[in-house]
Amino acid sequence: MTGGIGAGKSEVSRLLVEHGAVLIDADRIAREVVAPGTPGLAAVVAAFGEDVLTEDGALDRPKLGAIVFADPEKLAVLNGIVHPLVGERSRALEEAAAEDAVVVHDVPLLTENGLAPLYDLVVVVDADPATQLDRLVRLRGMTEQDARARMAAQATREQRRQIADVVVDNDVPLEELRRRVKEVWDELVRRAHTE
Repeated sequence: MTGGIGAGKSEVSRLLVEHGAVLIDADRIAREVVAPGTPGLAAVVAAFGEDVLTEDGALDRPKLGAIVFADPEKLAVLNGIVHPLVGERSRALEEAAAEDAVVVHDVPLLTENGLAPLYDLVVVVDADPATQLDRLVRLRGMTEQDARARMAAQATREQRRQIADVVVDNDVPLEELRRRVKEVWDELVRRAHTE
């Protein structure tokens, strides 16, 4: 599952988990693999120096972000550290799931990283850019400029829809979203039991 920032992937994930999905959240894992005391954090510090740590020894994400998003080579170094660790942990979680489980991978940069072929089915959570912008400003407290910059840094709505097997429209009231997610869940279960 993927979708642009502010499209509502978290809500769709939550609803799928209510139905029984095993959720593997790439963003959450990416934070876990660089938590204090992990080999991932040690590798990041070895590559970027101790200046990327907070006073309490945690990763200073804004400081590291300022470094890597200004330099594509440094971003590649960071991705070379984090992505394999995320992949390894994701595989371990998938293998630990029950044999009949429906596993949903929440992968925000699925489109950007060309990962769609790795999955049986791609669900894209979609929302109008105006809706995304409103959610980012109103619910996440971003400035409009920051929200627009984050949105612009991601794949376009059209690029995400091109890789979709299923699109969940999240420009609807919650009850309608619940109904649509139930339809998606039924389809995922049907596919899981016919393969």
